[in-house]
Amino acid sequence: MRPMPRTTCTPPPGGCGAARVARSLLTLLVLALLAPFTLAQGSLLVYAVISQDDAELLTGMFADETGVEVRFLRGATGELVTRVIAERGAPQADVLLGGPSSLHISVAESGALLPYLSPAAAGLPASARDRDGLWTGFYLTALGIGVNETRFAQRYGDRPLPSTWEDLLDPAFAGEIVLTDPVASSTAYLFVQAQLQRLGWDAGWDYLERLAPLVGQFPSSGGAPPQLVGTGEYTLGVAFVHALARYRAQGFPVTLVVPPATAGEVGAVSIIAGGPNPENARRFVDFVLSQAAQQAFVNQSLTTPLHADVVLPEAAVPLTAIDLIEYDPSLAGEQREEVLLRWQSVVD
Repeated sequence: MRPMPRTTCTPPPGGCGAARVARSLLTLLVLALLAPFTLAQGSLLVYAVISQDDAELLTGMFADETGVEVRFLRGATGELVTRVIAERGAPQADVLLGGPSSLHISVAESGALLPYLSPAAAGLPASARDRDGLWTGFYLTALGIGVNETRFAQRYGDRPLPSTWEDLLDPAFAGEIVLTDPVASSTAYLFVQAQLQRLGWDAGWDYLERLAPLVGQFPSSGGAPPQLVGTGEYTLGVAFVHALARYRAQGFPVTLVVPPATAGEVGAVSIIAGGPNPENARRFVDFVLSQAAQQAFVNQSLTTPLHADVVLPEAAVPLTAIDLIEYDPSLAGEQREEVLLRWQSVVD
């Protein structure tokens, strides 16, 4: 057997020890230079439209499962849409998480999304995913009316609770309704589109023009109406059914009303084109579509899952209890700019 070659050192002026020190310093310098690159390859930045705690849940589960360093920025829909489109030349984030599919359609039309056909989306209905993979649905939402039982009884006695969208037009409710600003919130934009699509363009705008003066506050976040109704600052609030159900489950005096002919939409996830970590973004989309992630998300958010094997929690409203119109998210996305400009003229 040939002997293993021995490593030798040709002594420099300072001896072999100096050479080893020099090599060590060079290695440390190289590692220091590569450290930011290595971190970037093992990281992920998510722009989250879903609530803070839901974003923490999903990103935390993904980090635990993969070892990827995940950060997220929670923001209102309009804020994050503007940010993604504005950053097209130099994207900072990798994933846009949550919000209705019409939001993702609008962003896709600007060229800011990267197509990805996740194998985990194979079992989804065609209505729950973009055929080119620009966005993929992972939950369903629907609109309802939250009523603070205590405040309603104090102001209106034993009169019946509102049960339809038209009931909100009662002048007696002036100043007692909270609705988010559709310019900033995907929740309120869905509400505006629901009226336009169920009633038709002209009748829908007539409804919205009559409702707007009765609204006491237009906050920017879709999570504000459930909170403001739950704490009794307003009597009535338009919000997603699942958000209202969460407050009721937490013990707030909130009655949940699901009006007939309401609107629901697929909540989606998409990958930002040119983001710094596209491979981790794909892994994250696959994870969000998994049964484990959707079960944990549904247990906490009380949304309606899209994964066939996820069990609906008792506090959640089943899809069978919701009367949905045939909502067209593509039309909502195409009309977004026109509708929001007209809305601003209504409330000004």
